[in-house]
Amino acid sequence: MDQKILSLAAEKTADKLQEFLQTLREGDLTNLLQNQAVKGKVAGALLRAIFKGSPCSEEAGTLRRRKIYTCCIQLVESGDLQKEIASEIIGLLMLEAHHFPGPLLVELANEFISAVREGSLVNGKSLELLPIILTALATKKENLAYGKGVLSGEECKKQLINTLCSGRWDQQYVIQLTSMFKDVPLTAEEVEFVVEKALSMFSKMNLQEIPPLVYQLLVLSSKGSRKSVLEGIIAFFSALDKQHNEEQSGDELLDVVTVPSGELRHVEGTIILHIVFAIKLDYELGRELVKHLKVGQQGDSNNNLSPFSIALLLSVTRIQRFQDQVLDLLKTSVVKSFKDLQLLQGSKFLQNLVPHRSYVSTMILEVVKNSVHSWDHVTQGLVELGFILMDSYGPKKVLDGKTIETSPSLSRMPNQHACKLGANILLETFKIHEMIRQEILEQVLNRVVTRASSPISHFLDLLSNIVMYAPLVLQSCSSKVTEAFDYLSFLPLQTVQRLLKAVQPLLKVSMSMRDCLILVLRKAMFANQLDARKSAVAGFLLLLKNFKVLGSLSSSQCSQSLSVSQVHVDVHSHYNSVANETFCLEIMDSLRRCLSQQADVRLMLYEGFYDVLRRNSQLANSVMQTLLSQLKQFYEPKPDLLPPLKLEACILTQGDKISLQEPLDYLLCCIQHCLAWYKNTVIPLQQGEEEEEEEEAFYEDLDDILESITNRMIKSELEDFELDKSADFSQSTSIGIKNNICAFLVMGVCEVLIEYNFSISSFRVLLWRYTSIPTSVEESGKKEKGKSISLLCLEGLQKIFSAVQQFYQPKIQQFLRALDVTDKEGEEREDADVSVTQRTAFQIRQFQRSLLNLLSSQEEDFNSKEALLLVTVLTSLSKLLEPSSPQFVQMLSWTSKICKENSREDALFCKSLMNLLFSLHVSYKSPVILLRDLSQDIHGHLGDIDQDVEVEKTNHFAIVNLRTAAPTVCLLVLSQAEKVLEEVDWLITKLKGQVSQETLSEEASSQATLPNQPVEKAIIMQLGTLLTFFHELVQTALPSGSCVDTLLKDLCKMYTTLTALVRYYLQVCQSSGGIPKNMEKLVKLSGSHLTPLCYSFISYVQNKSKSLNYTGEKKEKPAAVATAMARVLRETKPIPNLIFAIEQYEKFLIHLSKKSKVNLMQHMKLSTSRDFKIKGNILDMVLREDGEDENEEGTASEHGGQNKEPAKKKRKK
Repeated sequence: MDQKILSLAAEKTADKLQEFLQTLREGDLTNLLQNQAVKGKVAGALLRAIFKGSPCSEEAGTLRRRKIYTCCIQLVESGDLQKEIASEIIGLLMLEAHHFPGPLLVELANEFISAVREGSLVNGKSLELLPIILTALATKKENLAYGKGVLSGEECKKQLINTLCSGRWDQQYVIQLTSMFKDVPLTAEEVEFVVEKALSMFSKMNLQEIPPLVYQLLVLSSKGSRKSVLEGIIAFFSALDKQHNEEQSGDELLDVVTVPSGELRHVEGTIILHIVFAIKLDYELGRELVKHLKVGQQGDSNNNLSPFSIALLLSVTRIQRFQDQVLDLLKTSVVKSFKDLQLLQGSKFLQNLVPHRSYVSTMILEVVKNSVHSWDHVTQGLVELGFILMDSYGPKKVLDGKTIETSPSLSRMPNQHACKLGANILLETFKIHEMIRQEILEQVLNRVVTRASSPISHFLDLLSNIVMYAPLVLQSCSSKVTEAFDYLSFLPLQTVQRLLKAVQPLLKVSMSMRDCLILVLRKAMFANQLDARKSAVAGFLLLLKNFKVLGSLSSSQCSQSLSVSQVHVDVHSHYNSVANETFCLEIMDSLRRCLSQQADVRLMLYEGFYDVLRRNSQLANSVMQTLLSQLKQFYEPKPDLLPPLKLEACILTQGDKISLQEPLDYLLCCIQHCLAWYKNTVIPLQQGEEEEEEEEAFYEDLDDILESITNRMIKSELEDFELDKSADFSQSTSIGIKNNICAFLVMGVCEVLIEYNFSISSFRVLLWRYTSIPTSVEESGKKEKGKSISLLCLEGLQKIFSAVQQFYQPKIQQFLRALDVTDKEGEEREDADVSVTQRTAFQIRQFQRSLLNLLSSQEEDFNSKEALLLVTVLTSLSKLLEPSSPQFVQMLSWTSKICKENSREDALFCKSLMNLLFSLHVSYKSPVILLRDLSQDIHGHLGDIDQDVEVEKTNHFAIVNLRTAAPTVCLLVLSQAEKVLEEVDWLITKLKGQVSQETLSEEASSQATLPNQPVEKAIIMQLGTLLTFFHELVQTALPSGSCVDTLLKDLCKMYTTLTALVRYYLQVCQSSGGIPKNMEKLVKLSGSHLTPLCYSFISYVQNKSKSLNYTGEKKEKPAAVATAMARVLRETKPIPNLIFAIEQYEKFLIHLSKKSKVNLMQHMKLSTSRDFKIKGNILDMVLREDGEDENEEGTASEHGGQNKEPAKKKRKK
């Protein structure tokens, strides 16, 4: 039969073939085809013949084709066919599909959809035919019966796709089903159907199956729905990361089977590569990614950013088109995150409302940690981001040439945090990725060398940490370090010292690097530039400190310690120590040559020798001998000659130029310190040991010389130094300059000898000799009024507490324990459990008692300086208290009580005490109630802007009095109010960001707004209380100056914040069903208690400025008038901004009234003080004034300009 069909098909016409096929029974043809296909024979040729004899123009042919299609699909799905045969059959079916009429295409498509939904597919090979069927169906123009209606081919295709996507998909066919849609022409809506279905399948698939599915989705995204694809992928893996981190044990990850962390990271890395590749082919996808993640910056960036999305962004930086905007996005997100953290840490109010979340900085460091799993595509982006953060937010140079360093005292600032994060990124990346190490080191060294004029301490710290991590590993990069050594002569001294200290561990493991440095330093020692020679000395001294000679005291372990990774460095420590001795003695020979150079170079040497001895005690003999031989050049050996020192030899005369050649006082100081150290440290250890007399000779010689100098200095008169009171000390003559230098040397020598002979009675005579030097030598203006012992002690205590908190944070517990004099050794174990808060509270009580004693004295006996220092100490200690502890509450109550019951007129003390109260209060709860009470006190003391109104004094806080109310307390409360407004504004921005990101249905979105209600209520409560605070201050007769200026600016900020809240309700009022009642009350309060009073206050300020104009020009001097006018201009400058802010607030209130159907404007009234009208009585008075025409014209034009805008506002009503 098959042969006959094939022979008939070979004829030119198909008539006979059609007739033959019609004579066959229903199952014969399908059985024949099945047998031929299974046997692997000419099934393709037979299928072509059948299609040739079954034209779609005839109904019988169409039906026959339909049965053949069904048969072939079943055959392919059965798995009984050879792969080549199955492919050939599917290919033929694809070619013939477009000949089918529409209804049969619908039937075929429905068969496939049913098979997919029922899970009856065996291998899914036949699914290759479905896109061809759907494409053919879309081309049919006639109307087709579908369900109960009639649809076009395109509409049928849409319905079929919708039905397919709404049904169940077997896990093994998800990738194939998603892939097939790339060959189907789809509308945007249809693409969305497919994308949503594929994304919903992520959680049901094995982790290893997700990357190919993502790839197919990215291919499909070229047809549309790019945003949905990216959002879905990022959301899934962000949630997966979060779940994985929470389940440290690595249990189930959502619905995916348990996988080790490494497998998850490899899958994420593969998906990131797929996305980056897709972006390279479709830039629109990249733009959509950046746009999607930028949205997070408007609200809460933590919602959009996750370790996965950050890793993705860092990988995208490899595409040049997106590099700058992605890095800028990450940089901005980092700083915003740190600013949010700073705001949260400083406000208990915000901490109660906003849940703690992980921050962008933590996520980035997590990306660095995850990148160990072959994420090479992320490393370059990490390095670039790290350097951008360090470059952008490192310490900056200020106007006077000093730098703001990244010190612990400033570590809370967002910029310093960002810089530190950049350093951590680079350090951790350096540790993990060997391939990038050389580039990081090269870039750090380049910045150290090329930015000599800018602060580079942060780069030097990073370099130090890198070297400390792995000095042995860095030997491979030694060429980069030796290149940097060539620039030492041109770098500032401080940079040289820190650079050499940073690379010091490298010098211990690399002989070639050490030799290279020695050559550079020796060359620098004879350079023309003084700084180069000083750098050489600094370098040599550093080497002497850190290359210990065998036998050096173990107690002087001050050298830079090495990390665990450097343990191999000291394996041959005995050999190293022996070799170090020769090395150090060579350096000492080089340094002796410095003793013939300028005074500044010698001075560096004298200041450094003492540290060298403490760290490398075996060099004592060499150092002391060097100092002894140097001193002998200026020492008069004959015991009877006065004076004992040759001061003339210390001064260099070159023509008319006179300068110091030998800083003899520093030489003696160095000798005295080294000698004292030697006596106290080395000699006790040598007792009982036989030592050569030569080694002790220098010690005895130096002791004898210092004793001789002391005795002869006591006998010497000033005339012996040619420094009697008649001597010339002017700086304009050579003799005067020389005498000045000599006088300073004598004073310095006396100071050293006083210290040396402290235990000998002769020091009193030396002190008299020291004080008898003519006072004209001393710098003028340096004398201060004497301080009491208690004041000096308090100053010392305050500096100690500050230093411990800044630089020794981890050791605060031990510090406080050492302060507790009641501790006994037997009780040490029991006290180990005492918390820092408890120990701090004990110390605080001591200072509280001292302050109470001071405050109990009379006003005239009140020591304000001591009180100020006590408050500073209490402020410093209070930072160590846990805000949730009862001790903190007690401290707050005590401070509040002090402010309420004590009235002092000292402004500085008041400011310090109030700052302490506010700092405590904000850590416990919002200070708005406190601000309201203080504003009432200020109003009561300063009076009302309407002189006819008598204000009742409230006296909540006695510290507020007529002397301190303004400007001290007024500026403090306004500053706090500004901080509260900043917090409220931050919350509103956060809420608006959440609303803009919601893409839910109306019902879902209305439910989503419910969690925001506590935040909205808190915002309204804060603004309501602040409104009453401003209500008091705008009625207060504030003095001209900073108070008025600050109040006007803060009022403007208040209205801006109110406007932001109104605009937020404009966004949500439809979904939430209106605005809350407390918002209506807030608007009513603003209309009745603030806006009218603001206009009155504006008039008050302007009237004061006008009265100043009139009185000033007639009576005051021109300079005084100019100063007053400048103050007036500064005060009135914020007025237009305030008026604009009020009008903006009212404008958006009108919009909200229309949208919410609530008349919010019924409580808003236009102030008559802004209506444009001619006041006859004032006009007559002005016209009668003589000689003031110009002044009055200026005033009238100003008045007209200010009142032009309200006229428009009246017309709008």
